[in-house]
Amino acid sequence: MPSTLPFWILKNSARSGIAALQGGKRLYSRWASNGNEARWRLFSHLPGTRKSSVPCSGFALQKASRHTSTEEDDFQLQLSPQQVNEVLRAGESAHKILDLVSGVPNSVLRFESNQLAANSPVEDRRGIATCLQTNGLMFGIFDGHGGHACAQAVSERLFYYVAVSLMSQQTLERMEGAVESMKPLLPILHWLKRPGDSIYKDVTSVHLDHLRVYWQELLDLHMEMGLNIKEALTHSFQRLDSDISLEVQAPLEDEMTRNLSLQVAFSGATACMAHVDGVHLHVANAGDCRAILGVQEDNGMWSCLPLTSDHNAWNPAELSRLKREHPESEDRTVIVDHRLLGVLMPCRAFGDVQLKWSKELQHSVLERGFDTEALNIYQFTPPHYYTPPYLTAKPEVTYHRLRPQDKFLVLASDGLWDVLGNEEVVRLVVEHLAEAGRHKPDLAQRPANLGLMQSLLLQRKAQGLHAADQNVATRLIRHAIGTNEYGEMEPERLTAMLTLPEDLARMYRDDITVTVVYFNSDSIDAYYRGG
Repeated sequence: MPSTLPFWILKNSARSGIAALQGGKRLYSRWASNGNEARWRLFSHLPGTRKSSVPCSGFALQKASRHTSTEEDDFQLQLSPQQVNEVLRAGESAHKILDLVSGVPNSVLRFESNQLAANSPVEDRRGIATCLQTNGLMFGIFDGHGGHACAQAVSERLFYYVAVSLMSQQTLERMEGAVESMKPLLPILHWLKRPGDSIYKDVTSVHLDHLRVYWQELLDLHMEMGLNIKEALTHSFQRLDSDISLEVQAPLEDEMTRNLSLQVAFSGATACMAHVDGVHLHVANAGDCRAILGVQEDNGMWSCLPLTSDHNAWNPAELSRLKREHPESEDRTVIVDHRLLGVLMPCRAFGDVQLKWSKELQHSVLERGFDTEALNIYQFTPPHYYTPPYLTAKPEVTYHRLRPQDKFLVLASDGLWDVLGNEEVVRLVVEHLAEAGRHKPDLAQRPANLGLMQSLLLQRKAQGLHAADQNVATRLIRHAIGTNEYGEMEPERLTAMLTLPEDLARMYRDDITVTVVYFNSDSIDAYYRGG
């Protein structure tokens, strides 16, 4: 990552040199060399990140504060430290878990979350809810590409599919009976939402209809106890993805619902979801979001335990899987330039039906009078598209039995992992915990006078702006975009990255969404002591 960040002076001529369509790293970006031709490609990584750099011709590069353009003149905008903090903290969320299960405190102590957008609108989503069937907590990170529609839909619907999968035969019968008699449904989830979290209320009935079909099929299986959690996660990911595909194929009279279904199906989203029930932790992952555990050994040393594998071309197991699923003649074309068919970075995702459907089905659906240009739908057929589907939403599910030394879980979109390694993330969380402890003076042991308070304030100021973060997810995001190639925090770089205009921010960084879940070691220990 360069220590000094170049900035672009935006002129009308420069703006016409590139048409950067929504979705940056995994979306098909159209680079226009002149008015008569264009070619499609995907960015492998962001310019300016540690992994790679993409040349950006057509712009005047200068080291400066943020520049924007008007028709008459340029003006500078420099964020103050307070404004930097306001931008970083705008998406914060935190919750302390107080409820008891079986007379023992919950194994989750609290969680903290945050999100910083690079795309406009942001394409990442997050979800946190209690599954009332298991009393377990669900945490999800959903990284959209090609727009936000698929990530939005998956963030709203996936938890319901999992909860229904876990229901007993008796509970499913009560659910079906309530719908048949037009009575209110039993509560399924308790959402922990931030103000402003959106819901597509107008199409909720369509989603409920398909969820009902799913539980009717589960009823036909006559499983007294329902699926186990691993089966539930696996089937829910795949069933929701199937429903997303079928919904756009079905004839729908309502134009808004029809258009939204098309946007959901033709955009895409990777997903990483955790279910915590007592000492039982399951993580399901499809794509390149990631989950890791921060572990403190008995000797006090910290380590990282990865719970997911990235599903991309750098994963040998994914390469082997793809080659097994397609003819040997496609061994050299299924992955091109480290991308699926040369166009998509993750090898597993929801949506993206243009990499799952036959060419004939794609043409049949798109010829129904959709205004694909207005809906921002990308019509393309990759070279060597012979034996679809090439993409799957089937997750890898990991089980881990929590131990007292397992202190926290970090789930994040790849915008974080592109610039911070697993060990760096654990180190930053541990430093945050240590600093939070140091910043709580023991006034019962020392006189609470003005001199002491002034000294504490000076100590905090000397440690820099990042020490003031109360939310650990904010700290991680701050370091992800403000750290140079030597691992040092550069306030100037942080300010510069946050001052980028909306239409350029995506060229330097990705949407970043982080949730950190802290575990209650005493509660986990009590589970073991209680058998």
